[in-house]
Amino acid sequence: MTVKKRILALTTASLVLAGALTACGGQSATPEETGDSTTPVESTGGTEKVYHIVADNAFAPFEFLDEATGEYTGVDMDLLAAIAEDQGFQYTVDNCGWDAALGNLQAGLADGMIAGMSITDERRESYDFSDSYYDGGQIMLVKGDSTIASYEDLAGLTVAVKTGTQSATFAQSIAEEYGFEVVTYKDSPAVYAAVAGGIDAAGFEDYAVIAYQIQNQSLDLKVVGEQENITPYGFAVLKGQNPELIEMFNAGLANIRESGQYAEIMAKYGIEV
Repeated sequence: MTVKKRILALTTASLVLAGALTACGGQSATPEETGDSTTPVESTGGTEKVYHIVADNAFAPFEFLDEATGEYTGVDMDLLAAIAEDQGFQYTVDNCGWDAALGNLQAGLADGMIAGMSITDERRESYDFSDSYYDGGQIMLVKGDSTIASYEDLAGLTVAVKTGTQSATFAQSIAEEYGFEVVTYKDSPAVYAAVAGGIDAAGFEDYAVIAYQIQNQSLDLKVVGEQENITPYGFAVLKGQNPELIEMFNAGLANIRESGQYAEIMAKYGIEV
């Protein structure tokens, strides 16, 4: 099955879906701010190194722009802040978007990446991962009034996915079997706009992400079927680099799980654990 890229000419409605996407520009660590802020926490003690972390910018509830504050927030931002505070390390974070974040990590321009990144065998060849902090599955999304009820209904149609993601991998793995064509977009809002606008008949997305969007953004979308291809999310570093950062992330994650802070962060964004 041919996989093609389409440049989506976003309408005003789709721009609202996308929100304001900012370019890379690290946020500096400040000691006063807490895990509820997207600005990283500077903790006392621990290593003196300031780690440069990259992240997505449009993957709610894991990373997204809070238009009221003009700052990035979400599960990943809060977890990172809580773990840094627990372990006493300093960091800056750039919400560059998925492609840019991955490119910076691959080029050695970042020390780590947190972006709802699924841990797969293929990715393990290039990256070292932390312990899982969430298990996410893929699900099909369609327009609110769509009659599509199963993969069989996708024959001869186009399906939207975000490039380089597990959603894209899953869609491509079943495209030939069910006779649909996969169309890739650079970010999740573009996928939602394409499906809601009838450009593509359906899409695939991480369940927690699309469920949050439908509930909180009043999107004209619905999910169909059950979650599939469930995989763990992890914090990543370039293979063989910054092993101490993985160790601190794992230790901090274990501590905030035990203290109940992890569950509080997840509940804040409507995710059951």
